[in-house]
This record gives sequence, C-alpha cells and structure tokens, in this order.
Amino acid sequence: MTDRGRAALRQSADTFEVGPSKLHWDGGRLVIDIDEISGPPVISRVRGRITVTPHAVTDVEMPLTADGAHIWRPFAPSADISVDLEADGWEWDGHGYFDANFGTRALEADFKFWTWGRYPRSDGAICFYDAIRRDGSELEAAIAFDGTGAARVVEAPPRTRFKRSLWQVKRETRADPGVVPRQVLGMLDAPFYSRSSVTTQVDGEVVTGVHEALDLDRFASPLIKPMLAVRVPRRAGWTFPS
Repeated sequence: MTDRGRAALRQSADTFEVGPSKLHWDGGRLVIDIDEISGPPVISRVRGRITVTPHAVTDVEMPLTADGAHIWRPFAPSADISVDLEADGWEWDGHGYFDANFGTRALEADFKFWTWGRYPRSDGAICFYDAIRRDGSELEAAIAFDGTGAARVVEAPPRTRFKRSLWQVKRETRADPGVVPRQVLGMLDAPFYSRSSVTTQVDGEVVTGVHEALDLDRFASPLIKPMLAVRVPRRAGWTFPS
C-alpha cells in the first residue's frame, strides 16, 4: 500500500491505475501489475504480476449498516490465482477470491469491532461477517456461494473465539459446536488488525480460508493511528509519463 496524490490516479472502463501499479480486466481475468517499494521495517522493491481468474463474477452487494453507508461487494467469491513477483519463492498458483468494501464514512465512525472470514468448500465458498456497530447493534451474516456465484443467506454455526493475534487482537469466527478454530498461517499482524489463514469446521466439513479481525477502537486511538503514516509509504508528486 502506497499513499499517492490525485495526479497519480487514472481510471477507465476496464483499468484502474494508481502510480506505477494497476488493475486491468483482460477478458475474464483480472491482471494486477505491481511496481512499488515497501515500507519499514523491510524496505524493498515489490514488483511483478498477479492474475485472478474468477470462477464467476457476482452482482451481490451487502449493506453493512442500515443506511447503506458501508457496502461489502464480493465480486468473485471463488477464483484461481497466479502470483509471479520478482523475488525468490514468490511464484505460485492456487485458490483465491476478489472482494472489496466501499463506504462514505470512516469505518471507526460506525464500527467498534468486526471479524470476517471466507472459506472455500466442496460446493463453492462461504463467508461470515460479524460486527459490533457504534450504535450497539450487531451484524451477523453468513452467505454461501455456489460454483456459479449464486448467493444465498444460510444459518451460521456458533461464533467461536480462538487464540488472539500477536498484538493480542481478539479473534473469533464461526465453527461447529465443540470445534475451536486455529490459525495455520499468519499474514499480517498490526496493533488493530489481524489477517491470517484459519482452519475451522462448518456443517461437518473442515475448511481453511482467510480470516480478518479489526479492532476499530484501537485503530481510532491517537496513539495508534499515526503509526500508519510510518508503515504506509507516501509518494508525493508522482505523475504519469506523457
């Protein structure tokens, strides 16, 4: 992630560019070209291509608040992914997904905490979205997608706590009674955020997928939020070549 000015943004019907990096639809594939420099503590070149081939593209949009100020958009809940970055060991093919969140207010203005998980299954994928809003209400959503991308609301197994992150962020996801989810791969740990690969059990099927936990109370802290300015590089004055 790199912060850039407005002059570094360019968009068309099938391409979204920010500085030297871009996303581009090439037929049924989403091609992501990356050319960046990472932030501290390890400053290095991050360059290469990621190709996402959706099994299906959905038209699903799920409001996260009653007034629709925040929207979750699962474009491709199941996809094939190919990673080819210019670094040893950073080339692989596997299973992935493509989604996004949109909003007209800051997340910390409307949410205190949320967890999200997306787990591939033998018949598609299932996503769990649980959140505590600032007004005290809760979001509890379970959406199952079949191989064609068709979505349906399903009953979720119980919300189940598991081991906190390295920064002691609370974590929970859905699991069949008696099953304790567990992290199998750490992806990102921050004082307010955890992203990891987690194994759980849903309707008798053991599944492993991507899980995130976000503590918006911590994020809003005046002691923590300024850390983003250190962790996320800022590149001012970038312009597209003529």
